[in-house]
Amino acid sequence: MTFVSFVFITGLIAFISWLKTKGEENSAKGYFLAGRGLTATVIGFSMVLTSLSTEQLVGVNASSYVSNFSIIAWTVQSVIPLCVLAMYLLPRYLKGGFTTIPEFFEERYDKQTRRIMSLLFLVAYTFIMIPGALYSGAIAFTQIFDVQSMFGISFNAALWLLVWVIGIVGGIYAIFGGLKAVAVSDTLNGFALIIGGAMIPFFALKYLGNGSMIKGAEIVTNTHIQKLTSWGAANDPVPWTTIFTGILIVNFFYWTTNQAIIQRSLAAKSLAEGQKGILYAGVFLLFLPFILNLPGVVSFHIFGDSLKNIDLAYPTLVAKVLPKPLLGFFTACLFGAILSTFNSFINSAATLFCYDIYRPVFNKNISDEELIKVAKIVGTIIAIISMVIAPLLQYGTGGLFLILKRFAGFFNIPIVALVAVGFLNKTISGKAARIVVLLHVILYYSLVWIFKVQINFTHVMGGLFIFDIVAMYILGIFFKRETPYVPSPKNKSNVDLTAWKYVREFSALLIIGLCYLYTVLSPIGLAGGHSIKTISVVYIILAIIILTIINKTKCKKIQGGTLNE
Repeated sequence: MTFVSFVFITGLIAFISWLKTKGEENSAKGYFLAGRGLTATVIGFSMVLTSLSTEQLVGVNASSYVSNFSIIAWTVQSVIPLCVLAMYLLPRYLKGGFTTIPEFFEERYDKQTRRIMSLLFLVAYTFIMIPGALYSGAIAFTQIFDVQSMFGISFNAALWLLVWVIGIVGGIYAIFGGLKAVAVSDTLNGFALIIGGAMIPFFALKYLGNGSMIKGAEIVTNTHIQKLTSWGAANDPVPWTTIFTGILIVNFFYWTTNQAIIQRSLAAKSLAEGQKGILYAGVFLLFLPFILNLPGVVSFHIFGDSLKNIDLAYPTLVAKVLPKPLLGFFTACLFGAILSTFNSFINSAATLFCYDIYRPVFNKNISDEELIKVAKIVGTIIAIISMVIAPLLQYGTGGLFLILKRFAGFFNIPIVALVAVGFLNKTISGKAARIVVLLHVILYYSLVWIFKVQINFTHVMGGLFIFDIVAMYILGIFFKRETPYVPSPKNKSNVDLTAWKYVREFSALLIIGLCYLYTVLSPIGLAGGHSIKTISVVYIILAIIILTIINKTKCKKIQGGTLNE
């Protein structure tokens, strides 16, 4: 029954996605940017589902199982860069008509910088991000379906089997369907994941409370309350100080410059739709701790410290508390999350290769049909390489999620630095940018792996971000552009660039919501055994005051504009 319901739901989503997108991948614009026709709902769900895979369901819950809520900094804090993306960066990206983020590097710096940054993206996707999604998905399925007993094989063999099954199915979406097929399937899987993800903490608390969810919640909020803090100590996976250093910069990379995420907003039918979709994603992120952290904490209450591999905390909990009739539905939700991340990164990797490397270097006059063929071949090659690497991640230590974040430091920090300097400065040349990228890679590897500095790797990231910025300005004294950079005044994307009228208010509410969450999950909130009623009232009053100020400022600007006219 479990297998039948799993196949039915997965097949239904695939069929609907095919109906919605058949025949639309015939042009390059349709294949890589969904014809620039994505709506807010599709953009929002697709952005979240691309980021939310079993890498997080397994890895973040594992961290909460062994520690506390401090790891939420990697997820909820992302509303800050999302607000910046919606209000400031997306208008510039759309006006420039960019298909890939490295296209901006060529416009601002030069062709060589564009190709180097594209290669950094491709290496990161192929060797870190895609294998991480496959491995975490295979781990979850191995536990939920007990694949070892089912087929009488070892854990290692089960892992290899599931990685290749997931990779082949996911590759079909990305390689043959294009971005719209990926985005539509993400939206459908997103709705399913909200339901499926919320089931786990519900049934887990019910199991913990011997049939009463309320009693289970009381146990969680009254015992081991130190696990309910989001302000990590120095020995926690995420010390609170890292919130303001490396993690913030990494989140800016992921949500404002990462091709796999940005590609959805670049495909928006208008600026307003893109902004709404981005901010809808922010709302979803604020509720993620309920899905990504609470199950891990409940796992600790149920299993104690008996689990030898912390990455097994979430799948073991699912197998323990979820009623068997619902297992097929949940597994389909989980499978959708895995596919979303996998096929999104495959599609984006193919886009980067075709637009930033193949067409400008090897065949400038290539037809859309031939370019799509190249994309499918490249996507297949990257998928195969990733499927070979993924099972090897089982030999890492410290938890999957943090392993992947540590390796991501090679490329995410310099990319953010180049974008920031690109917008803030008009004269620094591509040569200065490329030298800094090389220095960053050498320094990061030396500090983290050779010298093994005794500070959290995210502090190293934050420090290197400052180094990258300063180094670019110093080198910019000697290596300058022949002419200062001036963005084109033309709207190259040909979409409506009218901003959403509520973008500022919505952004303000998201930031307030983020602060509220950190206050609730702190020693003056649940982690201190205190009621959150007073905290809630204070934040409601604060929200009303800030929205009133924004509204008055907006009215004054409108009146001033009218008077000037």
